[in-house]
Amino acid sequence: MSLILDEQFLSGFVTQSELDAYTGRLAAARERLHTPDGQPKGWRTLPCDTGEELLSAVETAARTIREEADILLVIGIGGSYLGAKAALDFLPGANGPEVLFLGNDMSPSHLSEVLSRCEGREIAVNVISKSGSTTEPAIAFRLVLELMQRRYGSEAARRIWCTTDPASGILRQMCEEEGWGRFEIPRDVGGRFSVLTPVGLLPIAAAGHDIRALMEGARTAQRLYDEPDHDLLLNPAYRYAAIQDILSRKGKSVELFGAYEPFASGLSLWLIQLYGESCGKDGKGLFPASAQFSTDLHSLGQYIQEGQRILCETVLDFADTGCGLTVPVLGSDHDGLGYLEGRSLGEINRIALMATAEAHWNGGVPVTLVTAPRRDAQTLGELFYFFELSCAVSGYLLGINPFDQPGVEQYKRNMFRLLGKPGYTGTEAK
Repeated sequence: MSLILDEQFLSGFVTQSELDAYTGRLAAARERLHTPDGQPKGWRTLPCDTGEELLSAVETAARTIREEADILLVIGIGGSYLGAKAALDFLPGANGPEVLFLGNDMSPSHLSEVLSRCEGREIAVNVISKSGSTTEPAIAFRLVLELMQRRYGSEAARRIWCTTDPASGILRQMCEEEGWGRFEIPRDVGGRFSVLTPVGLLPIAAAGHDIRALMEGARTAQRLYDEPDHDLLLNPAYRYAAIQDILSRKGKSVELFGAYEPFASGLSLWLIQLYGESCGKDGKGLFPASAQFSTDLHSLGQYIQEGQRILCETVLDFADTGCGLTVPVLGSDHDGLGYLEGRSLGEINRIALMATAEAHWNGGVPVTLVTAPRRDAQTLGELFYFFELSCAVSGYLLGINPFDQPGVEQYKRNMFRLLGKPGYTGTEAK
């Protein structure tokens, strides 16, 4: 069983005739995606191209980390950590060191708290950056490197792994000079599309998860969604992109990614970056946001139901979470839940999902359900690839380049100017 698009709560918002009109546009998007043009599209064939040598090398490094460390510090920002964090939230049964993420902000309190948790515990480090000069992770790595050198001296080198550019950059140079372990980020894979490279694979494997199953799920997705040349409207990844585009053109401006399982919250954050950086440019694109249901139904629920009609929803649904909890049978019914006794929490949770989707739909919010078969590494690999592909197609439907992010540079220029970085002191604020 693979991913299923459930469109029952799109009725009245998206029609089959509207979808049929996308046939040519989807074919054109597919042609662009498959045409070499200098853009970083290597992620598209990554699942089937990743070989035994790389997987074995990642597993060997991960095994060393598990044997020697109580804590793995993963230093990175954006695509350098969100995919791994999504996986660690999603996958059950971790048996490796505690994984702590830093370098994704410049908060002194957060950095101090993370470093304090390392006291008296064995540490390993995975620093992830193509350049090594991105401010947030570079500052964090300075602090961590000072800690590692002070604690381990010359032995620190064997506890540090870099995931960086294959040919250039400050971090690669440092790695070569210091003798740290090294993995490469493929030149033709952008950061937000890099979870299935060592960027994501090493932290995931170090935590004790099966990266081969993850890659197998992604390979299944590549074969299902990218290789066949059949009716693209029957291809869930392409169809989902068309649905989003139709809703955007009808005035929906916010895409709310939701799930009824906390283990999918990290996946929602990964989706926010994927879609925000890929499609948010030239005044276009749905604004990606996330909600954790049913928790947020008691905070955002009122707005979703009766606020501005600018929202559409994508809800991640899981047919089997592998949990068999049931409502206990008690001798009394003081809490009024006797009618639920003996019923599984999974059933109740899914009924809440369907009831809420129906309510939101009736209230003017179109809801697309993306139903996954189960909570495991193969399913996650398929989800990663499905959304990467659909996001790229969405960008082409919008008429923009989904593989650049020019807008993120403005804040950096202003920050460098205000901090007095050489070469930026004369830049004027706008």
